[in-house]
Amino acid sequence: MTPIQTHFERDRATSDKMNGWLALSPIFVFLGVYLVTSIVVNDFYSVPITAAFVIATVYAMLITRRYEKLDRMLDIFSEGASNRNVLIMIWIFVLAGAFATTSKEMGAIDATVNFALWALPGNLIYAGLFLAIGTSVGTIVALVPIAAGLSEQLGISAAFTTAIIVGGSFFGDNLSFISDTTIAATQTQGCSMRDKFRVNIMIAGPAAVIVGGIYVYMGLSSSAAVPEVGSIEWMKIVPYLLAIGLALGGMNVIGVLCVGVIANGVIGIAAGDFTWVSWLASVGNGIKEMGELIIVTMLAGGLLELIRYNGGLNFIIKALTRRVKGKRGAEFAVASLAALANLCTANNTIAILTTGPIARDISESYSLDSRKTASLLDTASCLVQGIIPYGAQLLMASTLAGVSAMSIIGGLYYPLTLGAVAIASILFRFPKKYS
Repeated sequence: MTPIQTHFERDRATSDKMNGWLALSPIFVFLGVYLVTSIVVNDFYSVPITAAFVIATVYAMLITRRYEKLDRMLDIFSEGASNRNVLIMIWIFVLAGAFATTSKEMGAIDATVNFALWALPGNLIYAGLFLAIGTSVGTIVALVPIAAGLSEQLGISAAFTTAIIVGGSFFGDNLSFISDTTIAATQTQGCSMRDKFRVNIMIAGPAAVIVGGIYVYMGLSSSAAVPEVGSIEWMKIVPYLLAIGLALGGMNVIGVLCVGVIANGVIGIAAGDFTWVSWLASVGNGIKEMGELIIVTMLAGGLLELIRYNGGLNFIIKALTRRVKGKRGAEFAVASLAALANLCTANNTIAILTTGPIARDISESYSLDSRKTASLLDTASCLVQGIIPYGAQLLMASTLAGVSAMSIIGGLYYPLTLGAVAIASILFRFPKKYS
């Protein structure tokens, strides 16, 4: 069979000129500066992620200098830093900061922590946090501050409880009918969301059962302190219940956060925790705390646009589709395309939209089931998005919890287990039946 012909055509002048590994090399420079240096000094707080991105970006511009003038390179970088998805994430970060800070200052976090300790037996806290599922960003914004508060009460690592929330958020995303990744995967593969869900639950379900079992075991054998439950101020739980309920109901996360910030203000003023001026000050302080995260997001968007411009994504696509053999090889190619594209874009939806048409070509050429292909696109992209330290979810979670993104990765049991189950589904060709 001839190699798959992709229709991800090059639209940039440098794409045909630069070696593929060279085009991808800024990613390795970033990881070398941030990850390797942090490991060497044994401190993931000592290397600012912003500095690593700046160095990688300067390097990316230097290797592009042969083909483009500085003004043009700055234009390319700015296109990536200001594209629609980056700006939407910045809006989410701004509102998330305002919601988290106003929640803390009016007592909503303390009230919700007390409620969680009252509602859940101490030995089931881990499993309970994992199963508090929703779509990834909404769940992280709503629950990470609560998880951080619980870690203080229980005397356990905030990075670990944050990792549980992040894992649960991706489980929710895998099974959501309204997530961007589900819509992108099904639309590019030409199948219904319901059919894709039936396949996905057979992959995500076993992974969640395994991880849930681990958390139950850890809870039962935990020696964490069992604190006394403080008084529960029921009205102050309302903003979090609203946020979780509206997110599960399908409201856009920006709308959810706006409602949450307003609810914090109304309840806080009524309870005497805020005045009009102090509420505004709290909103402003929350936005300020997101400053570094916003800068990182823009730097990442610009750097990844330079990589795309130089042909990095095209190189990955060509390399993975050149020698596809058999159904297993075709399914591995689909999953690898989505995973590597996500590594280069730090956005699972964009990764799926970029590689979806090629995945459909592979699916048709090797008679794969479109529902399995859509599920693999979603699963592989979520796996990578869940473990890269420069992805929006980990960056937001680390900022809200006050820990480093790298410290969270060690506790991300669900994304890694999901990846293992997905690989098994390819090797052993399951599920055999999709309906």
